[in-house]
Amino acid sequence: MPTHNQIDTVLSTLAKTQGSNTMLGRMGKKYEPFKVLISTILSARAKDETTEVIAEKLFEKYPTVEKLANAKQKEVIEIIRKIGFFNNKSKNIINAAKMLIEKFDGEVPDNLEKLIELPGVGRKVANCVLVYSFGKDAIPVDIHVHRISNRLGWVKTKTPEETEQKLMKLVPQKHWQIVNDTFVTHGKTTCLPISPKCSECPIYNHCKRTGVTSKR
Repeated sequence: MPTHNQIDTVLSTLAKTQGSNTMLGRMGKKYEPFKVLISTILSARAKDETTEVIAEKLFEKYPTVEKLANAKQKEVIEIIRKIGFFNNKSKNIINAAKMLIEKFDGEVPDNLEKLIELPGVGRKVANCVLVYSFGKDAIPVDIHVHRISNRLGWVKTKTPEETEQKLMKLVPQKHWQIVNDTFVTHGKTTCLPISPKCSECPIYNHCKRTGVTSKR
């Protein structure tokens, strides 16, 4: 189990050496909660690069909650078709917009319990909205965060949901907001799913490399 000092070192090193290479890291600085919410729903099982382009096109036609709530599904599908799972995602984003109007006065709620009531929103999406839109302490866990947390030896878990709960107990709360951005960036550039670039890893000496067969 890592100490708080070791966690501090890993996260600060990643933040300094790799910066941010995530869609949400960029979006959180310029988009309102509604657009972060919809983009994150669209991003499930899709590459950031694809999601970012498609989300921009979607918001050009539907820039507000009201316009998306009144959108025709077939027209939304035409915009998001390349993203995959477009039938379910189109239904979810339209219905999420409708629920925002009907239940939350058109505003994106800023707490997890209300966010997960929205169609297409699980804990990962909700936590992303909390961190990137509202600056609240939460740990969004996607496949990158799940994989790297296990490789480091910080946790021994089988699902992202389990990883989130373990990390909340392990990582000091002051670091929660940067876990997703730093680990996702690291997972895209260095700690790859297959053949991770251990020889280039800035936190090699702090990693147990659980499940990794490559050597430095």
